[in-house]
Amino acid sequence: MASVNKPAIKADAELRRIEGDGVPEQAWRECAWLRALPTEDPERLFAGVERLVVVSPHPDDEVLACGGLMASAHALGREVLVVSVTDGEACYPDQPDWPPERLRDARQLELDRALERLGLAEAPRIAWHVSDGAVASQEAELQQWLREVLRQGDLLLAPWHLDGHPDHEAVGRACAQAAAVCGCGLREYPVWGWHWLDPAVAPRVWQGASRFALAPSLLLRKRQAIEEFVTQTGAVRELTSPPILPEYVLRRFQRDYEVLLS
Repeated sequence: MASVNKPAIKADAELRRIEGDGVPEQAWRECAWLRALPTEDPERLFAGVERLVVVSPHPDDEVLACGGLMASAHALGREVLVVSVTDGEACYPDQPDWPPERLRDARQLELDRALERLGLAEAPRIAWHVSDGAVASQEAELQQWLREVLRQGDLLLAPWHLDGHPDHEAVGRACAQAAAVCGCGLREYPVWGWHWLDPAVAPRVWQGASRFALAPSLLLRKRQAIEEFVTQTGAVRELTSPPILPEYVLRRFQRDYEVLLS
């Protein structure tokens, strides 16, 4: 992928397309900037934070991108609120055995099991059931709902507002505006950005990024949590199309660290 500057990425959605196998994980492993990112301590991240609010466009985004940090916040005594904007029911439109009605229930159950793996079985949950793939059409409502939930003292984790998926970007925009109104902290997490962003451009696009190391025991729990999303990994019967999370995508979230953007 040709290098581009940050304003071009903001302006040109064509540069944020999610297609093919994307950037190989090996390219990110060899990225000197990513290896040199400052390592931040979760205790410092959560200092002064009363509650961690994690907003995901679809059930699994939160665990993939920041499941380790969610578990760390809980271990440090912080309340963790998990907000699912959609139910992720539109992921297999051509699979008659997996209609939206079945996927809604399946994906919420998968999230229940994943959170249990992370020690968050009792974490409060909100599901707003916005139509998967159509979050932008309810962006104003989403901002209002967030403003009713958020409070000062919260740290909000939201998808990167340029992540490449329209639902992710709409959620990211709504979270940024709501956080500004409510006066709470905000950090963003990339999901599909790892797929399409040229690692050579990352230092300019992801300024202010920090990485958080995951201890081996926590990394194991996160990997086990990801395995609970069986509809997304393809570990279910009656699914004949390629899974949403094939192995080359999962490698990006099986690292022994997580990255947040400022």
